[in-house]
Amino acid sequence: MTDGKGYAVNDLVWAKMKGFSPWPGRISQPPPELRRIAVKKNIPVKCIFFFGSNNYAWIEETQIKPYQEFKEKLLMSCKSAGFKEAVQQIEEYIVNPQKFEPLFSSEQENRPDPDVEFNKLREAADESTAEEVSFNNTTPKSPVTGDAAPTTPVTGKKSAAKKKVRASLPIKLNVDKVASTTKVRSIGAKAKAAAIEADIVSSTPSPKRKRKALNDSTEVSSLDLDTFSPVRRNVPVSHLLNRPVTVARPATPEIDMSSVSNALQSRNIQASTLKFGFLGLGIMGCGIVKNLLNSGHSVVVWNRTATKCRKFQEAGAEVADTPSDVIEMTDVTFSCVSDPQVAKDLVFGNCGVMSANLVGKGYVEMTGVDPETSQDIAEQIISKGGRYLEAQIQGSKNQAEEGTLIILAAGERLLFEECQTCFEAISRNSFYLGDVGNATKMNLVLQTISGVTLAGIAEGLALADRAGLQQKDVLEVLELTNMSSEMLLQKGNAIIKGEFPTHQPLKHMQKDLKLALAMADGLEQSLPITAASNEVYKHAKRLGYGSHDASAVYVRARF
Repeated sequence: MTDGKGYAVNDLVWAKMKGFSPWPGRISQPPPELRRIAVKKNIPVKCIFFFGSNNYAWIEETQIKPYQEFKEKLLMSCKSAGFKEAVQQIEEYIVNPQKFEPLFSSEQENRPDPDVEFNKLREAADESTAEEVSFNNTTPKSPVTGDAAPTTPVTGKKSAAKKKVRASLPIKLNVDKVASTTKVRSIGAKAKAAAIEADIVSSTPSPKRKRKALNDSTEVSSLDLDTFSPVRRNVPVSHLLNRPVTVARPATPEIDMSSVSNALQSRNIQASTLKFGFLGLGIMGCGIVKNLLNSGHSVVVWNRTATKCRKFQEAGAEVADTPSDVIEMTDVTFSCVSDPQVAKDLVFGNCGVMSANLVGKGYVEMTGVDPETSQDIAEQIISKGGRYLEAQIQGSKNQAEEGTLIILAAGERLLFEECQTCFEAISRNSFYLGDVGNATKMNLVLQTISGVTLAGIAEGLALADRAGLQQKDVLEVLELTNMSSEMLLQKGNAIIKGEFPTHQPLKHMQKDLKLALAMADGLEQSLPITAASNEVYKHAKRLGYGSHDASAVYVRARF
């Protein structure tokens, strides 16, 4: 059905809310989560689904214009990335509306009952009864729907009109099923479904069903827009819950073993005569081992996925079958894996480090771990005659490949000196911080600062987009201020492009924030901002972006 202005459900429009540019939308049935609020007299409104942001709001009819008619005029009303995304989405909807049906699933609960719509049509045609349709209507109620029951049989032309109304509805439904489903959803408890259906069969209305029917038959005619939140802020919760559990990670380019980084070429490194082992060929490990080989070091590698070792074997590395074999074949072994648990598994698991002869052997832990884990590993290594050094790394995938990492080391000083040629090959500077635990603490402090800062730039760019500002303009201005940094600009550009190729996985950043919070808890140090940032990363991880770059935290910031 259309209203006096000629708008009907599924019509495409431009809708404007105070403080925002006109936005592409669609006349919709209000979803359950869109609450009805106090209205003004004689100001009709429509429920609008906004493309791009995928949310709903009530908009005055005076602020609605047909999409195609005003398309050319309003396309240039806003230049934000969100606006362009919305226009692209509505154009896709025009070409293939079926693709968007899952997005509108929440509207199904508020689809009108065909019989109710027909009764309204019949009553509107009868001038003597049209004036009696109101909130205080005393017309006998239907025991099933709660709406005014027909007082005369429907035959002839009216029967044909009824068929026409049903045919015009967007979804064909069995009337009895519609009624029962609506009541079940209005109660919200599966256990009451049988009782409600029994009410329908026996035509005995329940008070809850009466109230629901009254609400459904009440037409919202106006709205105080100043009391409603901005257009694109009311994202339905269902859209978050219906997101895929996993999101495809952008393909990470394979490392090019034939090239030598500029940083490494500029250094005059005399490779150590010691033989070094390396456990783990992940995002960081690949770049580190490449630079060790290119600087002339002798390296033995191991990785859980053996196929990753082939490129390094072709470049001159030896390959071992187990971590314990690496220990046996080398003088010093580096470990660089994903998290503290994996680091422990390498040491204490089957065919792990502890099963090898550790007398005189050096073990360097480069995995981002907490001080307690590092201390546990150190005690076990030393108890078997080995030597231990924690060497935490600050940097990303690009810096690992360029050989410009920062090394934070703690533990045996002699082992630190023996690894200096390796550190020169993979980093621009290395620091010795004393006893075991100091390097891991320093790393967690720096990761806390990095994680909070990245969450801040993500929220800032999300705010800029909502405010209609160009995100690239924000970065250009930022670059000229004293807040400018390589990380902020790099992550900001990734956010603007909407591409998050992994340089530092989001799940690793969240892991470090969690470890920092645990360390602070033990020290009775309050970290409220870090705790809030951790929740943002956790949510982005739950949305499926854990293996993307940490800049994908922006996905959560937009919500």
